[in-house]
Amino acid sequence: MDLSSELLGFPPDARVLIVNADDLGMYHAVNTAIIDTIEQGVTSSCSLMPPCPWAPHALRLLRDRPEIPFGIHLTLVCDTKDYHWGPLSTRDKVSSLVDEQGRFFAPTGIPELLARARLEEVEVEIRAQIESVLATGLSPTHLDWHCLADGGRDDILDLTLALAREYGLAARVWLDAGRTKARGRGLPVVDHDFLDSFSLDLEGKPARYAELLRALPPGLTEWAVHPGLGNDEAKAIDGGWRVRSTDYEFLMSPEARETVAAEGIAVIDYRTLQQTWTSVTALPAEVPRP
Repeated sequence: MDLSSELLGFPPDARVLIVNADDLGMYHAVNTAIIDTIEQGVTSSCSLMPPCPWAPHALRLLRDRPEIPFGIHLTLVCDTKDYHWGPLSTRDKVSSLVDEQGRFFAPTGIPELLARARLEEVEVEIRAQIESVLATGLSPTHLDWHCLADGGRDDILDLTLALAREYGLAARVWLDAGRTKARGRGLPVVDHDFLDSFSLDLEGKPARYAELLRALPPGLTEWAVHPGLGNDEAKAIDGGWRVRSTDYEFLMSPEARETVAAEGIAVIDYRTLQQTWTSVTALPAEVPRP
């Protein structure tokens, strides 16, 4: 089986890496950090959370920087304790996706969410999030999920793939079952284990990142990173601010740039995948119905 990097036109021995900054729109310190790491660091693209309070600010940043590739970080989960967001759709249209306060579930509520979420309501909310971005005139490159690997359910993944086709986008697919499904349709997806930066230890993180770069295998790899400024705003809002600030420090560091260059790693973004995804005709043309 060919590597996905070969489907994208790279030679078999090429080491290809997407460095995607998730959570754009969550709050100001995240927005600032993500733009910094794309413009000055080694981050290659980002993903916007349309329901979040700072999404309008993020959209303004993207409108001012049309060269920055970005995807839509489909959001059905709120992972900050006292700083909330909910659906873009009205509560009566997506009642199976929200708690008693009309907010998205916390990560601890993901099992309940996946057990009760009605697929037609997931579609309503996903479309609302996509359309809210398209209404600004911006052109996203891909769909990916916040806190729900491949959408968390097989039918939600199928819905995501169908909507990606409908809107002319790629999609992040990284669990084994989803990768097998996508590869069967000729779609490029990551060849190797996906890295979520929240899985890395804080202690020694720069050295670990550099080690991972030096050990990067041939093929397509993706890192989902989460840069943020470790300022007072972040500390007040986000229990994960240390993860974000240490990501920011490495992604902005001379060591990161020097290691990528020394190792000959090709850092790409989802525009490359989008071209192939939109040219493949094996995806279902319509969204699945329950």
